[in-house]
Amino acid sequence: MSGPEAIPERHDVRAEALPDALLDGDRPVVLRGVVGHWPMVQAARAGAASAAEYLRRFLRPDAAPVVATVGPPEIQGRFFYNDDLRGFNFRREHVPLDVVLRTLLREAASAAPPSIYVASTTVDTWLPGFRSDNPIGFGPRDPLASIWIGNRSRIAAHQDVPDNLACVVAGRRRVTLFPPGQLRNLYIGPLDLTPAGQPISLVDFAAPDLQRFPRFAEAMRHAMVAELDPGDAILIPSMWWHHMEGLADFNVLVNYWWRQSPARMDTPMNALMLALMTVRDLPPAQREIWRDVFDHYVFGADADTAGHIPEAARGLLAPLDDERARRLRSRLLQRLNR
Repeated sequence: MSGPEAIPERHDVRAEALPDALLDGDRPVVLRGVVGHWPMVQAARAGAASAAEYLRRFLRPDAAPVVATVGPPEIQGRFFYNDDLRGFNFRREHVPLDVVLRTLLREAASAAPPSIYVASTTVDTWLPGFRSDNPIGFGPRDPLASIWIGNRSRIAAHQDVPDNLACVVAGRRRVTLFPPGQLRNLYIGPLDLTPAGQPISLVDFAAPDLQRFPRFAEAMRHAMVAELDPGDAILIPSMWWHHMEGLADFNVLVNYWWRQSPARMDTPMNALMLALMTVRDLPPAQREIWRDVFDHYVFGADADTAGHIPEAARGLLAPLDDERARRLRSRLLQRLNR
């Protein structure tokens, strides 16, 4: 099984004004040192205790508990399914963020600590003021900022619909990426029961079972990898598969999600779910007919698709705006609720 190649790097990007060409791109890139000047990163370079103390400056005393994902030492940071894929090898606890920080610092000295991971926690809700103290420029975009805190962890390869800029601010991370087209070779698990909302690869990257997952060797031929230190960031374009590993006893990542499509557009995953219900199990000849219909109206749509219809009469075939999207959503709900 051949090894992955390095993810391309840039050393010239300033956090104050991220280039549009970078943020709108469709290829991953590592931005070395782009947030190295942040006070959060400077605190982390003085040690985990210093990083935790910096985060405490922004804790809201009235904040709700965060959701901490906790697994026994035996899982070695791999948050995953149980043996029959009907449940998981971890539990979720609602605890104050300060308790998480103190627990991580205490367990850092343990030879076999539990695996602890606070995932995708909204920065502005739990750490108000953090973003203004650690600024980054996205131009007209208004990304959702989230913080991820934990010890050594292995998060299975998955996709996200939004574009993602992930900034390592404490500890170290290893990121392994695959192009979207490697879906078949990554052996994705259930769509409706997932550890964190997104379907994941069932392959254990630390010990891949090529007898059970032989096509994973082909996926690795297309893999890209980078190790990130505090101050580094990585741009993960929409729908690129990414496997994330926390390599230190105390890791903090801040990421930003945004979409290049209008807010009125729903997630394509909903369309996939509907297609599973309405298209997948049709007789083969009918399924091929619908493949052609989708190609015509969706994947191959252009100016000629509805060019023969008077503009005022095109209805849903006209370019969608907020009002047409609302009408279409209402129409779908009525049909689904019959």
